[in-house]
Amino acid sequence: MGQWLSWVKSNEKQLFGILNNLAKKAVETSEVLIDLFENFDKAEDYHNKIKKLEREADGLTRSVFAELNKTFITPLDREDIQRIASKTDDVIDNIEGVSGRISRYHITSTPPYMLEIAKELSKATKEVEYMISRLKNVKGDKTIINHCRNTSDLEHTIDDLYRTALAQLFETNDAINIIKMKDLYEVLETASDKCVDVADVVEDIVLKYA
Repeated sequence: MGQWLSWVKSNEKQLFGILNNLAKKAVETSEVLIDLFENFDKAEDYHNKIKKLEREADGLTRSVFAELNKTFITPLDREDIQRIASKTDDVIDNIEGVSGRISRYHITSTPPYMLEIAKELSKATKEVEYMISRLKNVKGDKTIINHCRNTSDLEHTIDDLYRTALAQLFETNDAINIIKMKDLYEVLETASDKCVDVADVVEDIVLKYA
């Protein structure tokens, strides 16, 4: 009987705990990216740290899906939990994509505006971490929406920096460098979009239970 009940109803504490740990990985990864841009001579070391965090995040994401597959009744809609986990993991994947490209493209110094964008992205991951930490009380906490809006505002700031960086990049003449840098900026900007994706899911949940 007990085993049957454990399948019917999820281990809510464990599920939210995994999501919280995943969000913390996003914050930690974004902070290592800042370290990379501030200490570019050690870029490869920081890239290796980011790769390790990305693998750990993949494991946590798989754990979320495994936990959901073990149960019938979940504390929030199954699809919402899956989207939050996947999009948070996407943030980390894109950050690893940036550090990996820096290594593969043999970038030798911090590109213009990259550090500024990374700092704004780190703020966005902290908003994501807060929102996910409040999921267990989401049904009675409309203040979470303010953090969803904060994430969107940060994404707009990153978009402005991104456009400025591209405008300056296209004024240069090295075609190969333009291709490499454009790719880097796009992947980093996409990481902020994924933070907004998480915020959108959380806002939908808040409004659903309002």
